[in-house]
Amino acid sequence: MPHRARRAAASASRVRTVTSARSGFVTCQGGGEHSQGKPSAAAHVLPGRGYAPSMIRKLQAVALDCADPVRLAEFYAELLGGRVVKHPEDPDWVEVHGFEGTPLACQRVDDYRPPQWPGQEHPQQLHLDFDVDDLDGEEQRALALGATVLERTDQLRPEANWRVYADPAGHPFCLCFH
Repeated sequence: MPHRARRAAASASRVRTVTSARSGFVTCQGGGEHSQGKPSAAAHVLPGRGYAPSMIRKLQAVALDCADPVRLAEFYAELLGGRVVKHPEDPDWVEVHGFEGTPLACQRVDDYRPPQWPGQEHPQQLHLDFDVDDLDGEEQRALALGATVLERTDQLRPEANWRVYADPAGHPFCLCFH
């Protein structure tokens, strides 16, 4: 079973319904699909009227593709002062928790190819920006953890307050002085 399909199957097993006494809505929570094939992660069942969209509650995680999820999670845990959370039922999915902000997830992808910044042959799909109080000090720490410098933008453009790096899997990220 492909990795994403395993995650969807695991998510579907956690679906639960909750009926609100105030509104009468039946909310399906947890992910996957409702047993009738309707989306359950972000829908309300209106009595007699079917499904109505609801708001997404919060960003659960930012997932990064990579060849070695444990190594990448350890890099970000050290960089951000977080902790690595492994999932015994899915060794291809490792999360980083315990820091201020949305958790990061690292997922193993077969034949992973890192983005090539700033080129577009293997473009970045996203990049992460981190606020820092000491750009030089945090750069040294990031490099010691395995990051590489892609561009010291603040040294190229006087108005810039950031520098661009690649994590050990090649994803671009920025340290931004604020």
